[in-house]
Amino acid sequence: MKASWDIFCTVVDNFGDVGVTFRLARQLVAEHDLQVRLWVDDLSAFARLCPGADAQAEQQWHDGVQVCSWPEDWQPAEPADVVIQAFACHLPAAYIEAVQACNPRPLWLNLEYLSAEEWVTGCHGLPSLQSSGVKKFFFFPGFRTSTGGLLREAGLIDRRHAFERNLSARQAFLADLSIYPQPGARLISLFAYEHAGLGSWLAYLAQDAELTHLLVPEGRVIGDVERWLDVEGLRAGAVHVRGALTIQVLPFVRQEDYDRLLWCCAFNVVRGEDSFVRGQWAGRPLIWHIYEQDDDAHWAKLDAFLELYLAGLSDAAGQALIEVWRHWNAGQDMTQSWSALEIHRSELALHAERWCLERALQDDLTTALVQFHRNWL
Repeated sequence: MKASWDIFCTVVDNFGDVGVTFRLARQLVAEHDLQVRLWVDDLSAFARLCPGADAQAEQQWHDGVQVCSWPEDWQPAEPADVVIQAFACHLPAAYIEAVQACNPRPLWLNLEYLSAEEWVTGCHGLPSLQSSGVKKFFFFPGFRTSTGGLLREAGLIDRRHAFERNLSARQAFLADLSIYPQPGARLISLFAYEHAGLGSWLAYLAQDAELTHLLVPEGRVIGDVERWLDVEGLRAGAVHVRGALTIQVLPFVRQEDYDRLLWCCAFNVVRGEDSFVRGQWAGRPLIWHIYEQDDDAHWAKLDAFLELYLAGLSDAAGQALIEVWRHWNAGQDMTQSWSALEIHRSELALHAERWCLERALQDDLTTALVQFHRNWL
């Protein structure tokens, strides 16, 4: 009989939380033949990432995953063999009581947010005894071998390399999204939070000697793009040209297609956690727009990642990358920092691919979770 897994997700950051948990659920089903229920408290966010999903359905099936609405008025449900509490969300009290009553009890895992900070290596896999008497284990994704790794489907890097070698496949994919860049234009994707200094970056690209085709999925940064363009109501399909810069607004697409979009671009701006990881698997230079926290804890997370990522870069390229990331995340003017970064474009491209391949040597997060359960039994 297949082992059953329950994954609970509270949507906090629009799409990142449900994006991670849906990828995880799909991989558990496809690669490990497990029975998975994904409980989501905001199915409207899920429906944006999974075209064809019903934002009103109490339960539905997608890619072998049973996606369930997580209602405020919780109805009794039999706990699974493994329970994943994603990103410190609060499980229903009645569900915890049901877990406590199980014999044998399920494995209860708190899947934490991704962090490159060194302290997570000392906490990864540690148990925490709850007031209910049940042990909960902390599971940390990460970039070091002493953590749980990163979400990565089997054969992902090989599929990317094959796609990169197939010009007609890339052109067909872009055409399906009505993307027709001018000859020689550089493709950049922009999936970011609000950014007060975005206009300075767009102005630089518009005045550049090189053509840029900027692909902007609908989301929180659209308002800043509208203000710079001096237009209102940007929607998917809109195309605006300013000098050397073409801006095109894209609809949300399936997760596999977002991956391909990143693979088509020479540079990617990504945000949160899910797109941040996918940007790294794309093997392209990137900017990470980290989720801002009230206590400024996000700066420590940003610096911790950069400390790891910069290894192997020249001092000049590393410093240029630091300046761009910090200016972007502070909402500052991007003109000088982006200009300095452009000088190191070739080195940054080689480094991004090397970083990707090195991370791919580590076990992926889903495999690590499954192995943790096997060792626990």
